[in-house]
Amino acid sequence: MAKATGFLEYTRELAPDRPIKERIKDWNDFHTVLPMDKLKEQSARCMDCGTAFCQMGLMLGGTASGCPLNNLIPEWNELLYKGMYEQAYKRLTKTSNFPEFTSRVCPALCEGSCTLGLNDDAVATKQNERAIIEYAFKHGYVKPRPPKTRTGKTVAVVGSGPSGLACADKLNKLGHSVTVFEKADRIGGLLMYGIPNMKLEKKIIDRRLKIMETEGVVFKPGVEIGKDIPAASLKQNYDAVVLCIGAKRARDLAVEGRGCQGICFAVDFLAANTKSLLDSNLTDGHYISAKGKDVIVIGGGDTGTDCVATSIRHGCKSVTQFEIMPAAPIERSGKNLWPEWPKTFKTDYGQEEAIELYGKDPRNFCLTTNKIDCDENGNVKALHTVDVDWSTGPMKEIAGTEKVWPAQLVLIAMGFLGPEEKVLKDLGVSQDKRSNIDALEGDYKTNVEGVYAAGDARRGQSLVVWAIKEGRDAAAACDKYLQSLLSNT
Repeated sequence: MAKATGFLEYTRELAPDRPIKERIKDWNDFHTVLPMDKLKEQSARCMDCGTAFCQMGLMLGGTASGCPLNNLIPEWNELLYKGMYEQAYKRLTKTSNFPEFTSRVCPALCEGSCTLGLNDDAVATKQNERAIIEYAFKHGYVKPRPPKTRTGKTVAVVGSGPSGLACADKLNKLGHSVTVFEKADRIGGLLMYGIPNMKLEKKIIDRRLKIMETEGVVFKPGVEIGKDIPAASLKQNYDAVVLCIGAKRARDLAVEGRGCQGICFAVDFLAANTKSLLDSNLTDGHYISAKGKDVIVIGGGDTGTDCVATSIRHGCKSVTQFEIMPAAPIERSGKNLWPEWPKTFKTDYGQEEAIELYGKDPRNFCLTTNKIDCDENGNVKALHTVDVDWSTGPMKEIAGTEKVWPAQLVLIAMGFLGPEEKVLKDLGVSQDKRSNIDALEGDYKTNVEGVYAAGDARRGQSLVVWAIKEGRDAAAACDKYLQSLLSNT
């Protein structure tokens, strides 16, 4: 508890985002920060609730409730309120490797189960988390802390997204020698190339990577396992292997006209844009531009939102989103009670920008694409849709609701089907019926001795915070295995 009566004295206050017409002209962070006196007021709202549901990290009603990392939220809120910033930082990093990432890109599962949120606005936990970690960086609390001794055991981590980085960080701190392989030209995986710069500036990632390198983690970007290095060599050259390769096989749209030019997966669109931005500030032209085009994004979620915002920054003529499911309700339904994550209608930053620029929400619900038209040069020209009805069970198309939408760029953001399979087949790693790596939560072991798996490759497409948790837990399981090897020598 920070202040006994804080939740009665102060209302929830978030730092305002940068003005839309200003921020769409650049690729910088669109958030601002509150002054410290205001942040202390916000941490004072953390009440003496008795049971801190915000930190329980359970699955309820098919969704996460509370922080998967089990962050000690009431404790560091109290320390922030009291101005004990270094202690708050130490408490925060006791459970979280990368608060600077989660405080920017996590949807704040903790806030969805905040006790105060039962009848008031939840504590602004995500904002407080960012304040603590940025204060810690600014004042030199975040320093390289390499292990004092080494075990002599080596680990290859394949993939440098949030699960791979968290796994490598923890194994390295336990004294093992860790090498991280990444097939892209930069380390960071999803964090680097899957999330646009305005949501997670890449200098934030680079800042952390420098610390990890100083602590002894070896990064090898531009190395694809199974192509540049035989997968079997990992087993030969390392005592253990942890597969954190993500779930990058995008779900496709199987309709007539899919072969038109100007249709691409959202992940490819976002990755190319970020790479060109980092390489040349978009002057090299090595990206798919939405400038002057009618853009249609098929699919919602964070990826769809990021496509909307990126297209707007390119200077698109219009941007529209298609979602096959109905819009979520404004308020919690009777089947979605606290402390479950609230499945309610939310307007994210990309939609906010589209509303201000074009005068309407870009999202269109309950419709499906059933045909794509190409022009005489083979470029996408239009999409045909029909409305669908879910009220009586399985989806049904509604006759007479057909519509044609002009489009010169179509971005498919329909989610992912699982991990890329080549490295799994090369290692002989089994997959489950959903094509994810077959490894149980808790031990993270694959069917191959000494090979572990974590993150989206194991659990399916999920959040950064879940990936970090899986990376940490897989590291703990891998460490047990390595310790058993040490005890037998």
